[in-house]
Amino acid sequence: MITINNDPGFIKNVNELIAALSWFHPVSDEIAEFFRHHLFPIKLPKKKLLLKAGMVCGHLYFIKKGAIRGFLKHGAKEITTWITVDGEIVTSIGGLNGQQASKEYIQSVEASELLAMKFEDLEKLYDTFPAFNIIGRKLLQKYYHDAENRALLVRIPKAEHRYLHFIDTQSHLANRIPLTYIASYLGLRLETLSKVRSKIARHAR
Repeated sequence: MITINNDPGFIKNVNELIAALSWFHPVSDEIAEFFRHHLFPIKLPKKKLLLKAGMVCGHLYFIKKGAIRGFLKHGAKEITTWITVDGEIVTSIGGLNGQQASKEYIQSVEASELLAMKFEDLEKLYDTFPAFNIIGRKLLQKYYHDAENRALLVRIPKAEHRYLHFIDTQSHLANRIPLTYIASYLGLRLETLSKVRSKIARHAR
């Protein structure tokens, strides 16, 4: 038998997730109740791995507070592939698509608080409440758009233009995420990014 977590902090976090999803499509009381029964909280310290490459992810995560990144390993080098923060949803697409092993590592950049749902419960949610499929579709459209922007970003030839595009589209990350991760995300050397930032700062004076 599933019992609801009555902790006030948990209920508040779930209500915030429901409010965020309602931006895409109204969330019925029945769907909200399903969330309260099937979500559970996770706390991650800074730099904690949520998932290792080669493992199958079985959960969808909502970031209540904190920052999470995905990265690949090439020898000793880590290549950041995406970064996201409060109010966003993260998972391994491989796990969502037929329980395939992840090609990426997923790691907390900051101490983070998440809400998690098992994929099997997510499927039950879709089957039980057809209206939630609208939210799922709109979320997939949003994250496909974000993935397209990331693919275009690293194809901008000049380092300065690449960074300026990053500032235009993801300024909320600029002063929050360590430069090492931002440089890797932009496909730049840390030294190159530092020079670009210094040049932009001089011109802004």
